[in-house]
Amino acid sequence: MKAITLYRIASVFFLLFAAGHTFGFLSLKPPSPEARAVFDGMNNVHFHVSGSSFSYGGFYRGFGLSITVQLLFSAFLAWHLGTLARSNPQAIGLLGWVFMIVQVAGLVLSWKYFSAGPAMLSAIVAVCLGWVAWLVMGKG
Repeated sequence: MKAITLYRIASVFFLLFAAGHTFGFLSLKPPSPEARAVFDGMNNVHFHVSGSSFSYGGFYRGFGLSITVQLLFSAFLAWHLGTLARSNPQAIGLLGWVFMIVQVAGLVLSWKYFSAGPAMLSAIVAVCLGWVAWLVMGKG
C-alpha cells in the first residue's frame, strides 16, 4: 500500500473518531440515579478561582471539546503528511514515528479508561501510522 493511501485512511479514521467522541460525550445521559447525582454535582456545584466561577462539568466539556480539536488537527496532519509523503518523504523524518507513538499512547489510554470502540479506532490509526512511518523511512 502507498504512503499517501495509509495517511488518507488514518485521516478519515481521525475524522470518524472526532465525530464519535464529540457526539458520545455531549449526548451522554446518566444511566442511574447515582450517576445523575454525580452529573448534577459536576454541573451545579461551582467554585471560584481568581475571581472566576468554574464547575467540574465545565472542565469536562472543555477538555472533551479540546480533544475534538486535537483529533481534527490530527486528521489534517495525517492528510498533509500524505501529500508530503508523495512529494518529499524525507521531510517527514521522525514526525511520522512520533505521530504513531502518540496514537499508541491514545490506544493504551482508550483501552484502560474508555471502551473497545475508541480502542479499536486508536488501534487502526496506530497501525496505519506505524506502517506508513516504516514505508517512508525506506524512502528517506
